[in-house]
Amino acid sequence: MKLITYPLVIIILLLMGCSDNKADAITTINDPELVTIAFFDALYNEKNIDKAVLVCSPRLARIILSYHSSKAVGRHLFNMSYDKVEMKLENSGAKIRKQFTDTAKITVYFDGLNHDQRLKDIKSLSLIKEEGKWLINKILKDPF
Repeated sequence: MKLITYPLVIIILLLMGCSDNKADAITTINDPELVTIAFFDALYNEKNIDKAVLVCSPRLARIILSYHSSKAVGRHLFNMSYDKVEMKLENSGAKIRKQFTDTAKITVYFDGLNHDQRLKDIKSLSLIKEEGKWLINKILKDPF
C-alpha cells in the first residue's frame, strides 16, 4: 500500500491557494484524491463549511449545510472531531482506473489532535464525475 504524503498534498493545496479566489480553487481540482483532501482540509483545518460543500453533490451539500458548522459536520456525519489534522490517502493503483470511469472510492487516513489528545481514524468517500468535475457523493460506511 503506497500512501501519498501530507507535505505533497499541502504543496498542491498551497499552489491552488495562490489563485484570486480560494473558494474557486477547490472547484478546479480534477483529481478525486485531491478533491477529497481539499474537502477534509476545508472542513477540519480551515473550518469552512461553505468551501467544503463546493465539491459535494447537491444532495450531500444540503445535508452538510443543515448542520450549520464544520464542527457539527465532523462530529455528527463523520464521528470525528479534530482541532488540527493531517491526512494521507490510500493509493492502491487506482490512477489507471479513474481515467476510464466516472466514479471513485477514496480512503483517507487521519492523524490529528482534539483537546491535546491524539486521534487516528479512517474514512472512505464515494465520488462521481459530473460535467467534468469530481464531486463527493456519499460517505461510505466504516468497514470496521
